[in-house]
Amino acid sequence: MKKSSTNKAALSLAFSSLFIAGQASADTLLGLYLGGDGWRADATGSFGNSEPAPTFNFNSKTQGSYYIALEHPIPVLPNIRLAHNQLDANGVTIIDGQFSFGGESFAVNTTVANQVDLTNTDVVLYYEILDNSVVALDLGLNGKHIKGSASLVEQTQNGLQGEESVSQWLPMLYISSKVGLPLTGLDVFAQGSYIGLSDSRMYDLQAGIGYEVVDSLAVDIRVKVGYRAVNLRLDDIDNLYSNLDFKGIFAGVELHF
Repeated sequence: MKKSSTNKAALSLAFSSLFIAGQASADTLLGLYLGGDGWRADATGSFGNSEPAPTFNFNSKTQGSYYIALEHPIPVLPNIRLAHNQLDANGVTIIDGQFSFGGESFAVNTTVANQVDLTNTDVVLYYEILDNSVVALDLGLNGKHIKGSASLVEQTQNGLQGEESVSQWLPMLYISSKVGLPLTGLDVFAQGSYIGLSDSRMYDLQAGIGYEVVDSLAVDIRVKVGYRAVNLRLDDIDNLYSNLDFKGIFAGVELHF
């Protein structure tokens, strides 16, 4: 009888251990991240069909950014992150010199409505160099697809309109890091993509503070706030030259399953 009880206890312990191990494996087998940010960006800069290009006035605007990332335990295969980034601005500017754009010529002191839409999609392949409760570090490559346009519309009866469209892939280096502050639920993070190629350059950088509001077996929910800066210095990309900056505060939420 005593031996039977011992066997039952051992069997129960074995099944319990197997269940716990299975739960741990399920949690580390696949990690799914879903997130979205709202970004209040101030835009400044210039664009044209050649350099030097005039500087335009832009209004501040709230931009949206959404992403999904999938992580797995297979060492040789990279993890993947997909992100869609709204990036557009408009304003009204008085041109202080003769200027041609998109096949149209705009006279001196002409008032134009100017708009840029360089909304883009990131396809990031990355590896987790460090991944623990205190420090996380990811390195990889980002294929950024810019698909948009830049346009000018003369604010007169003639209403001349010049426009250039852009559709290009840019290969960029990608890095993401996070440092947790023990026993607080807080973390500090930084993330960025960069390319410098010939006379073109682009970077997309952000840094801030996160806080985990929900930490459960089903889902983790993290809120974050920070500062983001994007620069697009394009040199004859689909006949477009630009030197545009978007900067401002953002806030967002991230779900981890």
